[in-house]
Amino acid sequence: AAVPAGVLALVLGALLWAPWRALHGAPLAELSGDQDFQLFLHKNLEFTRKIKGDVATLQRVVCDTFQLCKEEELLLVRQDLGVAQVPLEQCHSRTFQAEACFSQIRAGLRAYHGSLAAVLELLPGHAGLVETLQLDAANLSSNIQQQVEDLDLATVTYPTEHRGPLPAFSSRFHHQVGGFFILANFQRFLETVYRALRHLTRL
Repeated sequence: AAVPAGVLALVLGALLWAPWRALHGAPLAELSGDQDFQLFLHKNLEFTRKIKGDVATLQRVVCDTFQLCKEEELLLVRQDLGVAQVPLEQCHSRTFQAEACFSQIRAGLRAYHGSLAAVLELLPGHAGLVETLQLDAANLSSNIQQQVEDLDLATVTYPTEHRGPLPAFSSRFHHQVGGFFILANFQRFLETVYRALRHLTRL
């Protein structure tokens, strides 16, 4: 039987909040001294931090505009929305593989690029910032793809179910809560991306 979207979202959310595991035996140890790779990592750590800051700004707007500020107060509504957290288990795993992690990051960035359209509809007065976020998500994905090609890493293709149509919100309130969780999930996703890139700088 299919797992309800709300349950799936909570399970994936719990996975992403799990303590960051020590990553052993990473296959990129030989790249640790590669200056171009290190430059890529540090540049995109800063870029990811910038995107996180913009998401946090929009989260404050949602809090101020709709009084939607605390996730724990909205979990029951979340179960009806079909807004799932994009998985990044390949960036957590003990058997960390950079190409698999990078592929999941790129798939997730594509998913959030699409789902931010719901936030754009919700916050037309902040369209410039939402569109900047979409552009930055596309640019970060492109940066990672270029680095994968430069390193001649095998690419991994992940299912595209998270890039389907946006949930059909049944009410304005559900749309607002959906926007809240899209941003909350994106922030968690970016925190995991940041930790994965930072880990690679320490190999």
